[in-house]
Amino acid sequence: MSAAPPDNDVLWARGIVKSHHGTPALRGISLGVRDGEVLAVTGPRGSGKSTLLGCLSALLPVDEGEVWFNSAPVHTLGRSGRERLRRDRFGFVGSEPHLVPELTARENVALPLLLAGAGNKAAYTAADEWLDRLDVGEIAKQRPDRLVQSQRQRIAVARALAPLPPVVFADDPTAPLHREAADQVLRILTSAARSHQLTLVLATHDPELVRYADRSVALLDGRLTAPAAPVPRGLPGGAGAAGTPGAVGASAVSARRS
Repeated sequence: MSAAPPDNDVLWARGIVKSHHGTPALRGISLGVRDGEVLAVTGPRGSGKSTLLGCLSALLPVDEGEVWFNSAPVHTLGRSGRERLRRDRFGFVGSEPHLVPELTARENVALPLLLAGAGNKAAYTAADEWLDRLDVGEIAKQRPDRLVQSQRQRIAVARALAPLPPVVFADDPTAPLHREAADQVLRILTSAARSHQLTLVLATHDPELVRYADRSVALLDGRLTAPAAPVPRGLPGGAGAAGTPGAVGASAVSARRS
């Protein structure tokens, strides 16, 4: 086994290969993600962005290569180990919300905190805060089948952020949203990451959204097309953008980790 990744890389991949039903999706990707950074993974549809996020987040096992999280090997974990890692350490939001249909919006957002051992008051207070920040607080008591897609997607983003996990993976999270709403959601995601030193890995095919990241990498046909490039600062995603979470979110995560 090779040496562990650098200490400042919260995620590190080396030579990862992944195929779907015999069709190559990743062809030897090596990549480091620094602790607390916002990394954008770009490329056209079908370039391997979702597969890369799936491998980094322990959703998918790699066929070849290594994936490390905080200097611990992920590629050696079995299914139950990967499930625990995703539950305890990662947040995830995709282009589809995948909410629990029997639960209200508020209950959906509070669920990961409750499963992690937070008390009811802390979990539901954090849920209310994030629903308000994403402009869906007024529908907190409604179930997903009563809501439009854009509302459900905002709830999914709130659910990913409420526990303040060390790493949040966002796979084209603004796909169901129009431009103004997409910009608001990305501001909240990136400002939450920066203010709480979370790591955010964002996959998108929309080049306009790269401006919210610290660095970007580009994929094409399962390969990196160029070294990671820094994104110019002073743009809308930079420090001080609107949507920085307050003390309620911090207290909720403290309750979860105690």
